[in-house]
Amino acid sequence: MTSILAALVFVAAAATFVLGRYRAVAVAKGDQSALHSRPSYHGFYGLLLVMLGGLGTLILVTAVSNYHINTSLMSDIGDAAPEMVLIERQLVLNDAKALATGQIASKTDELRYEISAGFSSLASTWSWIRVIAVLGVIGLAMFYSQRQVSLVTRARNRSELLVQAILAVMATIAVLTTVGIVLSLIFETLNFFSKIDWRIDKFLFGTTWSPLSGVHTGEMDADKVGAIPLFAGTLLITLIAMLVAVPVGLFAAIYLSDFATPRVRAWAKPMLEILAGIPTVVYGFFAAITVAPFFRNTGESLGLTIASESALVAGIVMGIMIIPFISSLSDDVINAVPQSLRDGSYGLGATKAETITQVVLPAALPGIVSAALLGFSRAVGETMIVVMAAGQGANLTANPFEAVTTVTVQIVMLITGDTEAETAAGPAFTLGFTLFCITLLMNVAAQRIVARYRELYD
Repeated sequence: MTSILAALVFVAAAATFVLGRYRAVAVAKGDQSALHSRPSYHGFYGLLLVMLGGLGTLILVTAVSNYHINTSLMSDIGDAAPEMVLIERQLVLNDAKALATGQIASKTDELRYEISAGFSSLASTWSWIRVIAVLGVIGLAMFYSQRQVSLVTRARNRSELLVQAILAVMATIAVLTTVGIVLSLIFETLNFFSKIDWRIDKFLFGTTWSPLSGVHTGEMDADKVGAIPLFAGTLLITLIAMLVAVPVGLFAAIYLSDFATPRVRAWAKPMLEILAGIPTVVYGFFAAITVAPFFRNTGESLGLTIASESALVAGIVMGIMIIPFISSLSDDVINAVPQSLRDGSYGLGATKAETITQVVLPAALPGIVSAALLGFSRAVGETMIVVMAAGQGANLTANPFEAVTTVTVQIVMLITGDTEAETAAGPAFTLGFTLFCITLLMNVAAQRIVARYRELYD
């Protein structure tokens, strides 16, 4: 029903646009110069009114109906079975909804069938309310927009104000979403530290990571929340990735910008940037299925012991993933260096290689450093590759051949494990907040470097 009503809103909006346009032409008696705004603006103003009113009403009534239905049914379940805890009531409600919609429920009994009947009744009532409300608002919006069509109506100004309001609301939603995410991280982090008696030093400098070891006792052991092995593993894998991505990406950018012919650049640059479009889960499979066995077998032939989930494997594959980021950004900043600097260098007798190393790269250095720092931030926050290719044990080591774990791996393990979400959320959110702070500092550093050493050319 919701999708049908949404489609009806779009159809009504399109019809309002056509009607508004034709009515404007009719009011002007064919002389469009007599109108303050062009006929298309009158139609567009009506279209915006219908879409905003119809979709806004649909979203509002749907949210209110869901809240009312869930609240009423949960109250009925509580009255019928007061001994049930919250999670059991939610399970009964989910089963009742499944029965009402013809799906398979995990369990069936008299209570579930009773709640299912109540859900069907309430859902039917709210469906009619939703239809009447949406159709009523659409009709009022269409009637109002048609009545507003006249020679002096400033339809263009009104349309632009509505568009500005929509853009402002979208920007506000984006900002509030960011603020909400950050606040949730902060609150959960503070809650976690309160459970370990504010021993922040144990988290930042401890070397033992097993935050759920004392869950069965209802308390967390502050001596087992040391995140040093996680950050050490993250840093080790990230450094390996940067050792792969920065040289390859930078040299590729230099070749494509100053050495490659236009024909070679036309096919080589898109082929290189295809790497950025490959899903990270594919890189993870590639690391676990192809790269890890290759390095393990090669190490055995050389007498070395290389773990299947070593930092080397995860770092190399992550570096391959970051190459197009480094290459594309570096290529842009190198091409931004004025040709006059190259010509002046050639005029002084410098070779192309000398021009690249002594003129072009120093001029493009701030942008290249920024690209490297942004690539570093991308590597620190990567999830799927390290989840599939890195280890799960907190191992504090600098040996790239051994298995290490990362912050993102531990977050995934905590959230997807068998432990209750409320218990595992504290350590997971704390790791996420710490990772957020690290990547934020790296991005700020990159922006500062670019702003300080940027050279502007005419």
